[in-house]
Order: sequence, then C-alpha cells, then structure tokens
Amino acid sequence: MGFFHVVKKVIKSVVPPVFFLGLTGYFLWNTLNGDHGLKSYYVQQKLLVEAQNAQQDAVSEQQAWGRRVVGLKEGALDKDLLDERARVMLSFAQDNEIVIPYKANDHLY
Repeated sequence: MGFFHVVKKVIKSVVPPVFFLGLTGYFLWNTLNGDHGLKSYYVQQKLLVEAQNAQQDAVSEQQAWGRRVVGLKEGALDKDLLDERARVMLSFAQDNEIVIPYKANDHLY
C-alpha cells in the first residue's frame, strides 16, 4: 500500500504543473504563430503598406487622366499643336513639308 500511496502522491503533484505548463506553451505558441499572432500581424502590416502604395499609385494615375481629360475640352485645345502631334504620331506629312527623322530613342514629346 505504501508504494501506491507514494505513486499517487507523485502523480497528484506532477500532473497539474505539467498540465499548466502545457497550456502556457500552447498560448505562447499561438501568440507567435497563430492566426492572430505576431507573425500574422507582421504579414498584415506588410500587406497594408503594399495596399496603401497601390492606392497612391491609382490616385496619381487618376489625377493624370483627369488632367488629360480637362486638356481635351474645346477651349483648351490648340489646333496647331493638335495637328502637329497627330502628324507625328501617324507619320503623315504634306508635300511641301520638310521631314526630319528622329532616332528611335529621341522623342519629340
């Protein structure tokens, strides 16, 4: 009887601390690696920065297109510049015009 009493006493004194140490380890692991842990937080912060950069790029592109659209209004168009730009883009020339070729990397605009 004495041996079983000692074993029972040892089990009662070992099981609760082991259980709570295991529970503490579980919570620590989830704090670092879980769905809402520190690693996930870092990944979400990185995605947030990328999304903010993409939003800023979209806003600047929208502003550039807005400026182009405003430039297309009837009062804003200069007919000579429009004609010149259309001829450059379409590679058209009249018989009395002198054509100066540009290199591939030299842009008129």
